[in-house]
Amino acid sequence: MRDHPRLRVLLALIAAFALILGVAACGDDDDGDGGGDTSANLIEENPDNNGVAITVGSKNFDEQFILGEIYAQGLEAAGYDVSTDLNLGDETIAFKALEDGEIDAYPEYTSTILTSIFEVPPEDVPGDAQQAFDESQDEFEQLGLVAYPPTPFSSANAVGLLTKTADELGVSTISDLEGKSQDLVLAGSPECRQRIDCLLGLEQNYGLEFKEFTPVAIELRYDVLDNGDADLSILFTTDAQLFVDPDTYTILEDDKGVLPAGNVLFVARQQTVDEAGDDFGTTVESVQSNLTLEVMQELNARVTVDKEKPADVAHDYLVEFGYVE
Repeated sequence: MRDHPRLRVLLALIAAFALILGVAACGDDDDGDGGGDTSANLIEENPDNNGVAITVGSKNFDEQFILGEIYAQGLEAAGYDVSTDLNLGDETIAFKALEDGEIDAYPEYTSTILTSIFEVPPEDVPGDAQQAFDESQDEFEQLGLVAYPPTPFSSANAVGLLTKTADELGVSTISDLEGKSQDLVLAGSPECRQRIDCLLGLEQNYGLEFKEFTPVAIELRYDVLDNGDADLSILFTTDAQLFVDPDTYTILEDDKGVLPAGNVLFVARQQTVDEAGDDFGTTVESVQSNLTLEVMQELNARVTVDKEKPADVAHDYLVEFGYVE
C-alpha cells in the first residue's frame, strides 16, 4: 500500500481535534450531564429497530461503494437488519431497483437525479444543492420516495489540467480559456459531447471552441493529462488524485456556474421510511454530516489509490467521528 503523508496528517489532525474536544468535555462536565461529550455522535442501538430489514444499494464505482457502506453500517449500528447491494450499475439501473423494491435506499447525486431521472433541463438545475433539493421534493413524493438533505461535499464535474499547464497558460477560471481553447485538446467521457455540464455547456455557456474533443473512459481522465494526450480533462471534484497529488493538478473555477452541484441525496422508499421510524432519518443525516470535500477525497484515495476495502474505509470514518466504537 502506498503511504501518503497527507493522509497521515489529516488523520492526525482529526485525532488531535477529538482529543481537544475530549479534554474540554471533561473540564465542562462538572454536573455529570455529559454536555460537550465527544460521544455525542455515537449511534445507539434501538431494540425496536431489530427485525426491520433494510437493503442499501449503490452505483458501481468507488465513491458510491464507500457511501453505501457508510450509510449501511450506520443504520446497522442503530439496530436495523441491513443488507447491501453495492454494484448496481448506473443511475437508471439503481433508481429502477429502488422503484421496484429490490433495494430500500441508495445515495444519488442531485444533478444526476434531476437531469437523468426527473428530466430537468441541465441549464435549469440550481447551482445550490439545497435549492435543488427543495425544488425536487414534489417529484420524490409523487414517486413514493423520500430524499434526505444533501451532503456537505459536492462531487461535481470540473475542468482540470496539469498545474504546470495552467501556469503556462495563465488560467485559473474557465473563462480564462477564451482565446486559448482553440489550441487545446479537451478529454471527457463519450456522453460529454451532449451534456450541458460537460462539453456542450462549455461551448454554449462559455463560448469556447476546442482544437479537439477526445472521448476517454472515466478511469483514464488523469492518464490523458499525465501522458500529454490532452491539455484539459473533465474531472470530478472528489477525485482521489486531487487529494494525493494536490499540487500536480489544477481545477479551473466554474466562474459562470455552468457545472451543477453534485451533492449526494440519500433516497429511500417512503414505505421503508415509515416502517423504519425516526431513527432511520436521524442516522442518515448524522453519518453524512462530516463528509466534507477533503474527507471524501481522502476516503476515495484510500480505496482508489491504496486499494483498501470500501467497507473498512467506511468503518474507519465512522470510528474517527465517533459514530461507532
